Amino acid sequence: MIDLIANPFIERLEKARRVLIAGAGGGFDVYCGLPLFFALRDAGKEVHLANLSFTRFEHATPGEAVQVTGDSEGPEEYFPEKWLSQWLCLESIEQPVYAFPRTGVRPLTEAYQKLCEKLQLDAIVLVDGGTDSLMRGDEIGLGTPEEDLASLAAVHEQEVIEKLLMCVGFGIDAFHGVCHAHFLESVADLAASGDHLGTFALLRECPHVSRYLEAVEYACEQNVTVASIVNTSIISAIEGKFGDHHHSRRTIGSTLWINPLMSLCWCFDLAAVVNRSLVIPQLKNTETYRDVSSAIEEARERFDEIKPRQAIPV
Repeated sequence: MIDLIANPFIERLEKARRVLIAGAGGGFDVYCGLPLFFALRDAGKEVHLANLSFTRFEHATPGEAVQVTGDSEGPEEYFPEKWLSQWLCLESIEQPVYAFPRTGVRPLTEAYQKLCEKLQLDAIVLVDGGTDSLMRGDEIGLGTPEEDLASLAAVHEQEVIEKLLMCVGFGIDAFHGVCHAHFLESVADLAASGDHLGTFALLRECPHVSRYLEAVEYACEQNVTVASIVNTSIISAIEGKFGDHHHSRRTIGSTLWINPLMSLCWCFDLAAVVNRSLVIPQLKNTETYRDVSSAIEEARERFDEIKPRQAIPV
């Protein structure tokens, strides 16, 4: 490989044999990791999929991941993990998608630990659909931090060799009030410490990316009313759309700014992201999702200053 285009993120995964790609923020985040999933499989690695889930599991055991297959029982109107497993079966890939019920950090950490032991993992890649997982906690807009921060805290506690974070969808979190100048400031901080592990684009000419597009379209067909806004925006960017383009009717009535930056994957050392967070240390002993939300609010109330919104001068 030419040194100029070497990617530290990919290099960190070279020696891994068993990798878990896990959605950080719930919903359809795990889909954002599919290009990497196919690339690692084609490289001969054993790759598993998991997701922090918004789906309600009536008989889920606290501290356990739920193994979801294409035949799993659950709500027909919203079940991204099941739809992904179904699509994988259509592609002759029969493997479950593990779902983590939305809880506090303590049971989520336990669920990750049990899954790490079961699968004998040596690498976890946490995938954020969006970029709000890089917020330290003192920014004016945190997006939807509960799921991302709980996932970061839980994965950070796991004893695996490689723990990495990948963010996809720059600009999408503006809908939830994120100031993207603050995201870029976070990237700069991580670059200064050597923990920004590279950025690469998802191109539709790549067969791994093409399969990702197909998986998202399949999920959209299962229920168009809950089509993933994050993934359909990323798809629009990959396809070269720009501006107020609506891939899904879910976004009709709002103004979008689809742009090429949405198709970039930003990669980081997960421990470094956790260690610069001002909020995650307060979440370790939380038991429920509500506990996580309350702990974030309480932490922010103690800050002397909240960073104001800042325009990107370009």
